[in-house]
Amino acid sequence: MKESQIGYYFVIMASIVVVLAGVKSASAILVPFLLSLFIAIILSPSYYFFQRRNLPDGLSLLLVISIFLIFIGLVGQLIGTSVNDFSGNIGMYTQKLSSYYESLRLYSYKYGIVLPVDELSNLIDSKRIMTFGTSVLQSIGSLFTNGFVIILTVAFMLLESTHFMDKIDFADGDKETMVHIREISSKIKHYMVLKAFISLLTGFIIWISLVFIGTDYAFLWAVIAFLFNFIPNIGSIIAAVPAVLITLVQLGSISAFLVAMVYTLVNIIMGSIVEPKVMGKGLGLSTLIVFLSLLFWGWLLGIVGMLLSIPLTIMAKIAFDANDNTKWIAVFLGSGESLKRKKI
Repeated sequence: MKESQIGYYFVIMASIVVVLAGVKSASAILVPFLLSLFIAIILSPSYYFFQRRNLPDGLSLLLVISIFLIFIGLVGQLIGTSVNDFSGNIGMYTQKLSSYYESLRLYSYKYGIVLPVDELSNLIDSKRIMTFGTSVLQSIGSLFTNGFVIILTVAFMLLESTHFMDKIDFADGDKETMVHIREISSKIKHYMVLKAFISLLTGFIIWISLVFIGTDYAFLWAVIAFLFNFIPNIGSIIAAVPAVLITLVQLGSISAFLVAMVYTLVNIIMGSIVEPKVMGKGLGLSTLIVFLSLLFWGWLLGIVGMLLSIPLTIMAKIAFDANDNTKWIAVFLGSGESLKRKKI
């Protein structure tokens, strides 16, 4: 009996390896598909809003896609200008940062403190840190070179979403299965729409704050804050680093400290107060799972996989939680808040 169980688990593990190898080799197809899926989920409430106003499906779709394309066009224009300008001045910012490090070393040396600035500068590539956010945006932008295919996929997904559940119901016929599928679909849509709204609000607050402080390329750092807000706990820290460094070399240490405080306060308010209250603590992931999923999906699907890592893991958690046989996996992925409340 035990030998058969061991053989069964080996088959399962081998199947997982084969599937992951297939996913990695097909990442060029899967990444645009996943991007289209998440865009369709976020746009679906707007599509259903127009449908409820008794507009034809075609007209509702045309309005939603048109609004989305106008929004993406405006944002893309602003980002493109900022990225090109920033890329042209990156050498100047890196040189200023190096001179700032040297000034800090000389200042500390007066008080008998020897800072290992040379070792730190060799260990940490300031230019790479500053350009990390823009490289992420450029990677996402490269996907939209096939933008027509992505938009077409989103349009078909939105049209199909109206009858998708009815097709599954007709094909399967099992009421319990349909309840699980509807529950999973509803929770995923709820999470994605609210997360997108909270991330948009986070980016807006960052943008207004940076404009008020006077940081260069405030809109660029706001867009990066919006994207990295999909990665809880560590996403806001990663997004804050280039903005703080730019402010440091541009305006000085006091302004850089203010920028760091803004990111910290926004992260605390949005991530620890607003988000759990709006979404519920049951969707939370443990910090270890957040970090591991970031590495895993980044390895599997590249930079876009890193940005989609938490939504993908949340989707898996919701799916596991809907089935009694796999609920333990959902508990393992979770933050443990539900277990604490049960003990109390």
